[in-house]
Amino acid sequence: MPKMKTKSSAKKRFKVTGTGKLKRKHAFKSHILTKKSKKRKLKLTHDTLVHKADEPSIKQMLNLK
Repeated sequence: MPKMKTKSSAKKRFKVTGTGKLKRKHAFKSHILTKKSKKRKLKLTHDTLVHKADEPSIKQMLNLK
C-alpha cells in the first residue's frame, strides 16, 4: 500500500507543539486593516491553539495519531 499523503493546506497552516497540541494563526489580519483598531490587530498577531473539538480532524489531515 502506498504512503499516506498529508494535506498540503493543513501542513502550511498548523504546527505541532512539543506537548502534542496544535498551533494556528488568527484569521482576518491580511487586508482591510485600516478600519480595525490597533488593539484588535495586535491580538490577531499572536498564535493560538486549535480548539479541542477540531483537533481530531486536523490530526487526520496531518496523518498524526
